Amino acid sequence: AAPGPAAAGTPPGVPAGHRAWPTTADGFAGTAGMGDNGTTGGAGGATVTVSTYADLVRYVTAAEPYVVRVAGAITVTPFGTEVRVTSNKTIVGVGTSGHIVGGGFFVGTGVHNVIIRNLTIRDTRVASDDPDDKEFDYDGIQLDGAHHVWIDHNAITRMNDGLIDSRKDTSYLTVSWNVLADNNKSFGIGWTENVTSRITIHHNWIRDTNQRNPSTDNVAYAHLYNNYLQNVASYGNYARGGTRMVLENSYFEGVRDPYYKDEAAQLRQSGTVAVNCTGRQQSGGSAFTPGSFYAYSLDPASGVPALVRASAGPRPDIG
Repeated sequence: AAPGPAAAGTPPGVPAGHRAWPTTADGFAGTAGMGDNGTTGGAGGATVTVSTYADLVRYVTAAEPYVVRVAGAITVTPFGTEVRVTSNKTIVGVGTSGHIVGGGFFVGTGVHNVIIRNLTIRDTRVASDDPDDKEFDYDGIQLDGAHHVWIDHNAITRMNDGLIDSRKDTSYLTVSWNVLADNNKSFGIGWTENVTSRITIHHNWIRDTNQRNPSTDNVAYAHLYNNYLQNVASYGNYARGGTRMVLENSYFEGVRDPYYKDEAAQLRQSGTVAVNCTGRQQSGGSAFTPGSFYAYSLDPASGVPALVRASAGPRPDIG
């Protein structure tokens, strides 16, 4: 289920009115399938703290499970490199200090049970490639055919291609409590003819972006709830191809085409608030019932901007 309000006795560093964050994934990443019983990352492996690029690569690409704590800003080299993550890894920033600068992460085919959490991933822009980002493919996080991945409480910004690309049948993915900001392409999903992927996207703050927020192509089960989209120039939540999307209690502010679908896609919407938006707010089809797959709780849409502003992105009480 989505994390509940922090109560008395929560860990030190959790401010009043904030949440006590879970250590295991919710949504589709928390469900069983494809040989995994949820997503636990490097749990059971050694915990290491890294502050150099060489150590980051050493442990993130290792065959063994690891919990890799990132302390401080680590500059990626060569510029734009996406570090290839192997299975059974947790990569987590220490408080708000963990930054990945000038590169990102790649989670490839068959890689599974990965947690990327509490990091700031930033700054691969190439001035000559603005504004279209067609020449250099420097993503924040790219997933190609991975499964059981939890992307939680990160800030991903100013990348030269996508902030997140979930591609080629990546499934059992949860993207929660992230800030995706200041970019052309925010969150692309698809690059496949198959309709098998299961993805949960909740409590994210997507702001000052252009396209792909997300663009959701051929996803069997796409559950989007309690997201805050702000100042989006091209389009918001787009259900494409054979996608079945459920959109609940999200808040759109200053968004062009907040949500809509292709003719063949299904998009079932409830509880959404749109303020100062233009263009399409289009739904249709029964889609699916997320509660038949996992438990979750909805926050009122009216409170989503304040909640997400306060609690998305890296937290001092995580890592």
